Amino acid sequence: MENTVETNLEEKKSFKQKFQEFRHNVDMWSRKKPLRRKIYLDRVLYLMMLPYCLLFFTFTVLPVLMSFILSFTDFNMFEFPRWMGWDNYLNLFLEDPIFITAIKNTLIIAVIVGPGGYMLSFIFAWLINELPRYLRAVVTFVFYAPALTGAISIWALIFSSDYYGWANSILMKLQIIHEPITWLKNAKYILPIVIVVQLWMSLGVNFLTLIAGLKGVNKELYEAGAIDGIKNRWQELWYITLPSIKDQLLFSAVIQISNTLGVGGVTTALCGFPSVQYAGHTIVNHLSDYTSNRFELGYASAIATLLFIASIGLNSLIRKLIRKVGS
Repeated sequence: MENTVETNLEEKKSFKQKFQEFRHNVDMWSRKKPLRRKIYLDRVLYLMMLPYCLLFFTFTVLPVLMSFILSFTDFNMFEFPRWMGWDNYLNLFLEDPIFITAIKNTLIIAVIVGPGGYMLSFIFAWLINELPRYLRAVVTFVFYAPALTGAISIWALIFSSDYYGWANSILMKLQIIHEPITWLKNAKYILPIVIVVQLWMSLGVNFLTLIAGLKGVNKELYEAGAIDGIKNRWQELWYITLPSIKDQLLFSAVIQISNTLGVGGVTTALCGFPSVQYAGHTIVNHLSDYTSNRFELGYASAIATLLFIASIGLNSLIRKLIRKVGS
């Protein structure tokens, strides 16, 4: 019995010694490179990050990589993917006129709604931030409240094609028109209406983000700026306010890019799918069509890859522009 206990103690000691030797070897190995050393010293933090990193890789990085690989194949969910090379991408630009229409519509929406929504969000946030404290809270709530409601149903009611649609009713009372306009069934009106609705919907989160950033600007910076030669509100804005909220500006820009390139649900809810003469057809609508209706996942993956590359490119451009703020 005593021999067994002594053996167990010796095994524990030998295990401890081996573990200490292992730690010592790892410690010495980590000293050879600065990055290794940093990882070793912060190993507990990296272990805490590991579950998130695994989930992020599994549900974000891996699907993106799979989509990129599938974009070079013919895959319909029922058969094994067949390699096609660049055929999907060539077909998109050379043999798919609806995709070209989708690109045109998405670009028009992005060019107008992207900068327009971003600027309007900042202007409203800046103006409301100048109001007295209690009035500012009320106006902020009133301004943001519509973003929490069913916006699509409200706009569908406004542009309803019968006499009860608000737009038709007002125009007929003013005798500007004499019969209802079929707003959402006329290709001439669809894209402008989608732009107005998307512009209105893009204000909510961006506005709230920017007004939160403006509230956090240190007021002492303005006093210091006045001493250093800042003479008017525009100089305060460029040299103090905007540099102080760069993080919020970047976050708002990323959200705006996602919203403008991801337009699809609005057009489907307002105009149905497909819209008349594809007047409101966007890249996301085209992607949804080939994913959910046609099950051509290889072709859909090519569309998704192009949309992803466009998002990354715009994101990089916005980062470079925001870095120049205050310079």
